[in-house]
Amino acid sequence: MFAAPVIQPLLGDRLHLSHGPIDVVLKAWGEPEALRAAYAAAGRRFPAILPELCDELAMLRLPIQQRSAVDGPVARRMLAACEPFDHLFVTPMAAVAGAVADELLAHMMAAAPLDRAFVNDGGDIAVLVSEGHALDVGVAGEFSRGDVPVLNGRLRVDANSGIGGIATSGARGRSFSLGIADAVTVLARDAASADVAATLIANAVDTDSPSVQRRPARDLDPDSDLGHHLVTVAVGPLTAGEIDTALAGGLQRALDYQRRRLIADATLMLASETRTLGPCHRAIGASAYPQPSAPAISAAGFGL
Repeated sequence: MFAAPVIQPLLGDRLHLSHGPIDVVLKAWGEPEALRAAYAAAGRRFPAILPELCDELAMLRLPIQQRSAVDGPVARRMLAACEPFDHLFVTPMAAVAGAVADELLAHMMAAAPLDRAFVNDGGDIAVLVSEGHALDVGVAGEFSRGDVPVLNGRLRVDANSGIGGIATSGARGRSFSLGIADAVTVLARDAASADVAATLIANAVDTDSPSVQRRPARDLDPDSDLGHHLVTVAVGPLTAGEIDTALAGGLQRALDYQRRRLIADATLMLASETRTLGPCHRAIGASAYPQPSAPAISAAGFGL
């Protein structure tokens, strides 16, 4: 049993929503009446999310290849986000944080017109930017636009970017990882898609090294959806060759996802080394993912 959900205002016109393992900070910009309506909508929706997920938890912990119908709106978002990746081992739980962020943002948008908004669920972020506006987001990673990488800056999202979700995963995060990445940050059309893609790319940043310690996930958490799969528990010093091999594996997977138009961009970090895809050059749906002339995307810690 979890304690009752907590919904409280924060400084800077932000709203904090907490319930069990779900911890969300959100903010919107717009007319005062619209903001009140959007925040109220998020507050009404939030208390039911965790109970809905718990009702279907057994199904959501199964590999996506064993998928069947789920009823909850967030559960459906999780399933849909994972389906394009069903050639790999992944469970819908890989998209849970991003799907929660997407669900709350959808209810805010339905309640009132907003200029900008973000919903940050533990670092997996759903974003909204209306025409004529932009949103600067601090991200973990390095992204390049054209030939010029930009460091220690921010990602500027506008209405034409096609980016609705940002997520970071890796062996140093709060969830288990099959790989050894320090961090993989992904930009995608929504937070659930970014969440699962970041998880799977981080899994591919890997190498066979005596410096890497692993244990079955179920030994660390009997309820883990990863079961018998070996997860990383520690990474010692790596050789330059091991770092290159690990990052190359992750980069190859990220490039495949970009070519399939599942993600817009990704950056991968391991042992002070960084690899980045660079921009996607094809439109996705009605809007294009960032082109070389788009606002710079850069490296920083999450700091909204």
